[in-house]
Amino acid sequence: MQTISDADLQQLTTQVAEVLLARKWLLSSAESCTGGWLAKCCTDIAGSSVWFDRGVVTYSNQSKQDLLNVKASTLDKFGAVSEQTAIEMAQGCLATSGADISVSITGIAGPDGGSSDKPVGTVWLAWATQFSAKTELHQFSGNRDAVRRQAVSIALSGIIKNASG
Repeated sequence: MQTISDADLQQLTTQVAEVLLARKWLLSSAESCTGGWLAKCCTDIAGSSVWFDRGVVTYSNQSKQDLLNVKASTLDKFGAVSEQTAIEMAQGCLATSGADISVSITGIAGPDGGSSDKPVGTVWLAWATQFSAKTELHQFSGNRDAVRRQAVSIALSGIIKNASG
């Protein structure tokens, strides 16, 4: 298990800010299992309103539908923790904001809620721009805090990667 500190998250968020400022891009985020932690990291930086548009926490399936236009059929067929839902969350976040790039995080942080198909620590992330959408599946270990920290770290790293190219 990789230990992610607050300082690690702050350093990654500073890099996100630098990349987005250089491109003059805005970021929006859609979070489920991380409960707004990524948005908190962004807004911890003074002046982040120049590059951070909004963060939406959609913990329930209904909120994913209402706020991000995730299809009920997607949730029924694949579940909230799936590649398809992560993509629809990121694309919905992008479409409902003025952002140039969005990120979504949906997963099972634990300690309960896992299954044999989707054990605790399963997290899907997606990054979307008007030109593309990319996803990653991760299986994190550790307690609830550790899973959420790792998810935020990967989300931030993915923003850097997807906004730099």
